[in-house]
Amino acid sequence: MTLTMQKITFWFFGAIAAIPLPILHRIGNFLGSIGYCFLPKKLRDTISGNVDSAGIISDKLARHTLIKAVCQESIKGGFELPVAWMRSSEDIVDLFKAVHGWEHVQTALEKNEGLLLITPHIGSYDLAGRYISHHLPFPLTAMYRPPKQKWLDEVMNAGRVRDKGRTAPTNLQGVKQVMKALRAAEATIVLPDQVPHGADGIWVNFFGRPAYTMTLAGKLANMKNVSTLFFCGERLPNGQGFALHIEPMQGELTGNTVQDTQLINDNVEIWVKRFPAQYLFSYKRYKQPAGAPPRPE
Repeated sequence: MTLTMQKITFWFFGAIAAIPLPILHRIGNFLGSIGYCFLPKKLRDTISGNVDSAGIISDKLARHTLIKAVCQESIKGGFELPVAWMRSSEDIVDLFKAVHGWEHVQTALEKNEGLLLITPHIGSYDLAGRYISHHLPFPLTAMYRPPKQKWLDEVMNAGRVRDKGRTAPTNLQGVKQVMKALRAAEATIVLPDQVPHGADGIWVNFFGRPAYTMTLAGKLANMKNVSTLFFCGERLPNGQGFALHIEPMQGELTGNTVQDTQLINDNVEIWVKRFPAQYLFSYKRYKQPAGAPPRPE
């Protein structure tokens, strides 16, 4: 990217970030409603298929209402990225109107344990991560898969490494970086519902269908002196702001890769059912990546 293009990109994202949140969310509702009416068939099929697999909605009208809401919330999430990357930590903290479960973080801090923070693609995970990072006494390392668009990569990475934020690539080097942080009693964020590269996952169920799933989250959760917490940055209605929810992982780890990976997916399902409209149902969660073993029958 040329220096001029880089400056334009940063200016553009800064301009979006300066727009008040209620206005951004109103625009998101408007564009999401339009998008719902003109969704490409492939994208509509992906969203509809994922919603149906989740088994959350049985009524036809309610199903259409949920899909429309998913479109609206997805657009809002896109507008929130410049806010997360460009605004100051103090401004972001002010956007959170309620925090539930911070005592679980405090307990881990008092025990001097590493913090494994797991969040599905629900709500505003970038903003929630910035809030958490601001309140921790040490760096927070987030696993980071660069976008295909090079112009977006630079502004995204710059936004995430501000203050105490660090990024780790989604490769062996990044895994070592995350493990080092946890052993040092620091914190890391992992999004467990990204389809991993071919050799980095296994097939386990997600809402009753085989989904190729990363084993990393379960393996990190099994590390000694690590506290595993799930969190979500819930988007409040009418641009009011956000609510942060933090809870311990439900269920017991066994040390068995298949069982622990399934346990992670089971927990993701719990959170999706709580905030279905804010889940990224447009993501092709059930795809088979190149190099993955055959999908089980």
